[in-house]
Amino acid sequence: MDLSKQWKRIIETLQDGILVLDTHGVIQATNPAAERLTGYTNEELIGSSCRILNCTGCKIIGNGEGKNFCKLFTVGRSKLKKCMIKNKKNLSVHILKVASVLEDDQGKVMGAVEVLTDMTDIVQKQQEIESLKHMFHLDDGFSGILGKTPVMEKLFQLISSVAQSDAPVLVQGESGTGKELVARAIHENSFRKKQPFIKVNCAALNESLLESELFGHVKGSFTGAEKDRIGRFEAANTGTLFLDEIGDIPLSTQIKLLRVLEEKEVERVGDHHPFPVDIRIITATNKNLETLISTGEFRKDLFFRINVFPLQCPALKDRKEDIPLIVQNFINQNCEKKNTAALEMSPGAMEILVAYDWPGNVRELRNAIEYASVLCARGWIEPSHIPPKIRNANKTVPENHPLSSEARSDRDTLLNLLKQTRGNQSELARKLGISRVTLWKRIKKYGIRIPEDI
Repeated sequence: MDLSKQWKRIIETLQDGILVLDTHGVIQATNPAAERLTGYTNEELIGSSCRILNCTGCKIIGNGEGKNFCKLFTVGRSKLKKCMIKNKKNLSVHILKVASVLEDDQGKVMGAVEVLTDMTDIVQKQQEIESLKHMFHLDDGFSGILGKTPVMEKLFQLISSVAQSDAPVLVQGESGTGKELVARAIHENSFRKKQPFIKVNCAALNESLLESELFGHVKGSFTGAEKDRIGRFEAANTGTLFLDEIGDIPLSTQIKLLRVLEEKEVERVGDHHPFPVDIRIITATNKNLETLISTGEFRKDLFFRINVFPLQCPALKDRKEDIPLIVQNFINQNCEKKNTAALEMSPGAMEILVAYDWPGNVRELRNAIEYASVLCARGWIEPSHIPPKIRNANKTVPENHPLSSEARSDRDTLLNLLKQTRGNQSELARKLGISRVTLWKRIKKYGIRIPEDI
């Protein structure tokens, strides 16, 4: 079967746009898909320069023909790449483009062919997904840190700014506020993101073990050193070293640490041959280092070295509006880990969580949700599922406080919350960290009529 005469029919059937160009970039042939993609007719395209499409992926020189006209004639073929062209209505069209030169039997370049795939629908769907994520607060956070309150937005902005530099960062905040997450976020948004992120908990090791852990050691340098071992500085080379609980480092180790930071060289324990390291230092503590300096427990020069860019992690009690968002995230994680049906937080239970001051911050909240998830196998997490310590603490809330719900029915609680949002179910669903459909079912269950009852 001879198909040589059928190529025109085949090309006309393709869903991808085809453009055949001469060595001057003048369009010599097209197919119907190219007409649909560009908005131009076949007659308008043929004889026109390819510049009519204003493609962002073209590197046109324009000083003659062939290699002097376009880089494609120099490289011979372009890889598949995302581009944008302008159609006849001067609207941008997203495409995938691949191109190749055309040669005759003697290897002389005759022109080029471009294949254009319309990506407009896919790009629009991606934009819709991003819009929905913002609408339903599916991405209320930054690199794994959840929060949408002003204090968290400010923290995210600072993380973004400092990530672009190599300045040492000191992350401060109460225990459980997510200092390690902040350190990781800085690393993941920096130019070192593809390099190692190494963490050392300075409070977990005694003096001798900490030095070995940080700097490494050579065989025989101390009892038990049976072979050479690299330290965390060496392991983090070209990446980021995160020193957690920096306030617990002994003074003798502080001196050695300061020398490494100043000279950017590491010397293994028991060795006398320093080697250079290129690392980003991030430290964290829940202690007041300036107080430790005044008592002689922390070196002032080391403090100034690590405190170039200080960051403060806010306590959970200072951003209670984030609690529903964090709670729902923990619930989803627990259900996914245990492969169980999704749980929802009842309004009464959520009020108890919001009313509590959380001295243990996000870590304590996570433990509370794990506790509640164990007691509540399915359905709604009710106040009775909340740990007694947290549940009983809310009993001290004044009776007329808007968060006091222990003495009221769930219906009254839900009704009060609806009144606070003036019947705005979408706003209340966001505050409670539940879906609007779930809230609607709850309203229907209790026979609440909107707007009559509010």
